[in-house]
Amino acid sequence: MAQKAYLQTYGCQMNEHDSLKMKGVLETDGYAFTDTPDDASLIIVNTCSVRHNPENKVYSLLGRLRKLKEANPDVVIGVGGCVAQQEGESILRREKAVVLVFGPDNFFRLPEMLARVREGERVLMTQWQKRPGDHVQNFVPEEWIESGHVDGCKAYIAITKGCDNFCTFCVVPYTRGREVSRDLDNILREARYLINEGAKEIWLLGQNVNSYRAGDVGFYELLDAVSQLDGLARVRFTSPHPNDWNDRLSDLMAERDTICNQLHIPFQAGSDRLLQVMNRQHTIDEYLRKIEYMRGINPAIELSTDLIVGFPTETEAEFAETLRVLEAAQFTQIFPFKYSPRPLTKASDMNDDVPREVKEDRLARAIALQAEITDKRMARLVGTEQSVLIDAAHARRRGIMNGRTDGFRPVSVEGDFEIGDIVPVSVTGYSNHWLEAKPLAVTASV
Repeated sequence: MAQKAYLQTYGCQMNEHDSLKMKGVLETDGYAFTDTPDDASLIIVNTCSVRHNPENKVYSLLGRLRKLKEANPDVVIGVGGCVAQQEGESILRREKAVVLVFGPDNFFRLPEMLARVREGERVLMTQWQKRPGDHVQNFVPEEWIESGHVDGCKAYIAITKGCDNFCTFCVVPYTRGREVSRDLDNILREARYLINEGAKEIWLLGQNVNSYRAGDVGFYELLDAVSQLDGLARVRFTSPHPNDWNDRLSDLMAERDTICNQLHIPFQAGSDRLLQVMNRQHTIDEYLRKIEYMRGINPAIELSTDLIVGFPTETEAEFAETLRVLEAAQFTQIFPFKYSPRPLTKASDMNDDVPREVKEDRLARAIALQAEITDKRMARLVGTEQSVLIDAAHARRRGIMNGRTDGFRPVSVEGDFEIGDIVPVSVTGYSNHWLEAKPLAVTASV
């Protein structure tokens, strides 16, 4: 009988990708998966340290898991991902129930690590893989390329790993390492495998996805190749950096039906001075010009962004510039955060001089403005026709399926469809971020 494993994931799509890969590795090692830690002989927490709050959640969960370990001393508890890379041995010292700590570069070595744990070791593995001088590395080992999982009808492919930008607030270069890119053929092999396994939509992932370069192949050539794969209905990617975005990429998105009309492109702050302090290396005028161009050739595109409020030395006037960008860009959605210093970053040495209550007030004002913008944009979609990729049954309502538009709007659709169906619909209404829709007379399945 297979041993059971439980995997808890915090953080971004890259962490979700890593967890799906871990699942494949562990299944090969003889594990089946359970939805509850109470039934598991192996519990792994895949962690995120980009913000302070996800890190707090990790330690809160470990506190609860400590009781499971006390009740069942044989259960193996491991911590992987970015907090593991950042904190390393201190996790083993702080949480005696944890016997395994490993960084993002090492999860393919889980069978080896678990064998050592079974011999009675408490294992720490946060060594970096050697980064080649040409920054090209097939960091998904050949034997594990065909180990990816399709989540419903979508799948993730990491095309780059790490980051070389060193934004002053960001811990990623220290928890994910310096940037490397996979060979085009290596990526296409994984994409074809995932399509054969049922993926209708593939996400290309990287901390700075559009800085991808392997020899003379850049992100444009990669996106062009993936978007033409037989059997693939949609391709998305995240997250691009404004510096590496160009009008040629906007043109390709507008021309190619399989490339979704959705772009998440962080601007972080509306003040050019703050952007310089953050080491973002772009100006707001440059950012807005790129958005203006892509909207001009592709009016249907849906844009989202990240922003930070209360970065050290941010003034009220500079925060007002952030609100100005929200008005000008008319984002579909924003992901705003109160600044919190992260270990190892340059900003952690700065005086965190914006009071918490000021950060909270600015965050609330940004959210309130965006809520008004979102409501107006949602209202304009009522009565339009959309193409929806069905990805799940509604959790509570019978006869309703959920999916996403090409622009990544969540939709509830009346009808009995299969996961993976692409359904043309008419939008009848909305509630908060969710659209309501009825299918048109003709449906298509890919």
